[in-house]
Amino acid sequence: MEKIAVLGAGSWGTALAIVLSENGHDVRLWTHKEQQAKEINQTHRNQAYLKDVVLPKQLKAYSNLKQALDDVSAVVFVLPTQAIRSVCQQVKVVLKHKVTIIHGTKGIEPESFKRVSEIMEEELPEDLFDEIVILSGPSHAEEVSVGHPTTVTAASRSNRSALHAQSLFMNDRFRVYSNNDVIGVELGGALKNIIALGAGISDGLGFGDNAKAALVTRGLAEIARLGTVMGADPLTFMGLTGIGDLIVTSTSRHSRNWNAGYRLAKGQTLEYILEDMNMVVEGVRTAKAAYQLGKSKGIEMPITFGIYKILFEDADPREIVEQLMTRTKRNEIDEVHGLLKQYYSRD
Repeated sequence: MEKIAVLGAGSWGTALAIVLSENGHDVRLWTHKEQQAKEINQTHRNQAYLKDVVLPKQLKAYSNLKQALDDVSAVVFVLPTQAIRSVCQQVKVVLKHKVTIIHGTKGIEPESFKRVSEIMEEELPEDLFDEIVILSGPSHAEEVSVGHPTTVTAASRSNRSALHAQSLFMNDRFRVYSNNDVIGVELGGALKNIIALGAGISDGLGFGDNAKAALVTRGLAEIARLGTVMGADPLTFMGLTGIGDLIVTSTSRHSRNWNAGYRLAKGQTLEYILEDMNMVVEGVRTAKAAYQLGKSKGIEMPITFGIYKILFEDADPREIVEQLMTRTKRNEIDEVHGLLKQYYSRD
């Protein structure tokens, strides 16, 4: 048994805390909301995020960060991308010993274009950890929290750190593979949210399964195109954290990003949707970062650029889809070969 702090009591943080707790660990679930911590401890529920799910009685919530981090061996960050820097700054003040650091956040920081692990490496002292582990893959919190079979990936530059994370989370309903392509795993998890927004828009417009399949497939090509330029192995996007995560996020009504896209297509404003959902839709912020990054690198990303225009320039969704359908003819397989050649010809 290990003492583990999970920072972030949203749906995914709570679901991961359930897995760790059921695996026999002493789990401290931290939230900055004192009332939420009281609800979890007194009722064993987190109704705002996982309605009607009964939490393990041994799972304890904290609103005091120092208490949550006391004598832990691992810290799991499950926070919105925009909160990562500020919470890391709080953690380094109170955490004084080395731990295994894991994060389950899927996003990219606009302007800096930093992945979450890069943000954490900037903010946390080197003597607090060896290598950060990324936990990512096709996983809805609503399903994990009730024990539905789920498979994810633990990625790190340190094989030992990845295997440690794997051992913490692994059980007969939550399977964890290891991987060392940190860039590919993080980018796959972040960028698929943009395509899921597009899938929701397509469904909201009533375009059917054919259109959505095309959008998801070509969206994967965009993810691989940008990811390869950033140093990822293109084959990573064929795995759990690429096509696997893309499928589940683009096709399920559990998906916040799909829901946000669907509602946009129905005429609701982005501001209203985000306020009404009361949860972070990572694809919105990531779309801005990916748009900026694609432009700066000169990378062709027509779906991503189209989603950006819908989100931030009030472009008409139907017009964007029509523009995508009338693009210049290309050869699909030539592009795949080009990405593989680009990656494997590096020094």
